[in-house]
Amino acid sequence: MNQSKFIGKVYLVGAGPGDPGLLTVKAKVLLEQADVVIYDALVSPAILTTINPNAEKINAGKRRGRHSLPQAETTQLLIKKAQTHAVVVRLKGGDPFVFGRGGEEMEDLLQAGVSVEVIPGVTSGIAAPAYAGIPLTHRNYSSSVTFVTGHEATGKYRPEVNWQAIAQGSETIVIYMGVHNLHNIIKELTAAGRSRETPIALIQWGTRPEQKQLIGTIDTIIEQIEATGFEAPAIAVIGDVVNLHQVLDTIS
Repeated sequence: MNQSKFIGKVYLVGAGPGDPGLLTVKAKVLLEQADVVIYDALVSPAILTTINPNAEKINAGKRRGRHSLPQAETTQLLIKKAQTHAVVVRLKGGDPFVFGRGGEEMEDLLQAGVSVEVIPGVTSGIAAPAYAGIPLTHRNYSSSVTFVTGHEATGKYRPEVNWQAIAQGSETIVIYMGVHNLHNIIKELTAAGRSRETPIALIQWGTRPEQKQLIGTIDTIIEQIEATGFEAPAIAVIGDVVNLHQVLDTIS
């Protein structure tokens, strides 16, 4: 498609998990120069304060049960803003290409003739465990890690995650958006042979001042969630590396 009708460029920017110190230099520069910033719900307030004060700011955030803008409307809004503004930032929590729908948005924008650039961000599946003193790999505990979504899209390319393959094939499992479905995920993992004594950590609001951890085992974690009222958004880490939290956590 002819791009002559577009004067601007859309930047798919990863905001990281919340700590503004983890924002990349390139992302910070773009936020300071942006004409329009369309941001998600999980972008921290501290990062929103770094946006150009003269920029138009639009909340397109999606949280479980509360969608500010449907995905198709968000994409159309990006296309519209690129017609009238030079620097349009689509600001996403974590990394745009790690469970952030960045690939979908980029496809649609390119098909519409919009110029797009991706600015990677630090994904919460790495940063949140690190802030909790949990290394995802360790020579004595884990030589493999799998990142997986616990919240799948309806009508996707396959009906469900192959939890059996993940349970048997990876020593450390990091689950995004899995708190609400954790009971079913645990059933799948244990049915595939994962020990009920396997350690698990839930990390809420990773890297932010309000970060909280809930540490247990596959056998106990659901009861702990019910007892404490622990809620999303949170990352789940499953594997023996979770035990290192007792030694390496210097923040809590």
